[in-house]
Amino acid sequence: MKDELTVIMPLCPERAKRERINGILTQVFANCPQAEVIEHAADLRPLHGRRILFAVVLGESGVNLEYYAMLKQIRLQPDMFTDCLGALLVDGWSELYTKSVARELVFAANRSGCAFIGRPLVEGTGSLQNFHVLAQLQATDEFTAYQNAAADLVQRLFGQPTLPPARRIAAIHASSHRTSNTLGLWQLVQQRFTTDQGFDIREINLRNGAVADCSGCPYTMCLHFGERGGCFYGGVMVEDVEPAIEWCDALLLLCPNYNDALSANLTAFVNRLTALFRRRRFYDKRLYAIVVSGYSGSDIVAGQLIAALNMNKTFFLPARFAMTETANDAGSVLRLPGIGARAAAFADRIVTGC
Repeated sequence: MKDELTVIMPLCPERAKRERINGILTQVFANCPQAEVIEHAADLRPLHGRRILFAVVLGESGVNLEYYAMLKQIRLQPDMFTDCLGALLVDGWSELYTKSVARELVFAANRSGCAFIGRPLVEGTGSLQNFHVLAQLQATDEFTAYQNAAADLVQRLFGQPTLPPARRIAAIHASSHRTSNTLGLWQLVQQRFTTDQGFDIREINLRNGAVADCSGCPYTMCLHFGERGGCFYGGVMVEDVEPAIEWCDALLLLCPNYNDALSANLTAFVNRLTALFRRRRFYDKRLYAIVVSGYSGSDIVAGQLIAALNMNKTFFLPARFAMTETANDAGSVLRLPGIGARAAAFADRIVTGC
């Protein structure tokens, strides 16, 4: 990958609303004077093997029309960002929309070939109250804390090490083998992984053990148990899941779409990761997913995984991290036209790591 930076910054026509992000980017451009800046959808073109910083300005409405023109192109060109590595900066003029726009953009760019570093988002809300705690810790003001976070983001974008292809996979699900289209698809994908390739897979079924959701213990209590390799609530999370997460190179979530959301047990799993997260980060671990919807909405579930595990819990997001399919009747996913080729392609991306 080239050490060249492209800043994709959809033009906001109101100069006053660009001033804050321009101030944030001043330091970025000081360190990367040769960075290319793309402001118009008409200038957006396939970019291969580059580091990309998406920088989006949102008004009070959360709408930037040039951004949506770019998003349309990204969604229609599946190889727009082949072998690219991305991060993003979203600057808003209200307390809303920054995270939802970021999640939408990462999902689209990822499907077009862009990988994303762990914790790839720096967002500034209208009030910058989201930097209040960080500013206190740094003994500075919110804007300076925001600027420091953006500088750190670009530093991590350039400092991201090349992760080796995953060979130790922790596959987490909460489904029934007898009826689940999601597990049926996973079995089709899993056939491509052989022991002579060095693969070792731990499959954990959360359905077989009660997973108590996180109850929001006080920070000091969570830290206390996390530093000792546990959680106040114990159970399958401490006995099976946390050791598998620490062991693996890649986390693979098998996600049926329940009411356009992760299932209850998988949601509890994500929430309970906080105890482990207190003592270690996951920048060195890849995140993959298989998402099957009975009707529609796989993008919503995949977006939840991006927000929770890539943006929040720091998992590295490889290009095209999720395989998404639509199937309703039990076993019907295996009868979809071309499903074998799509499953093979998804497995091969895991095998090669790209």
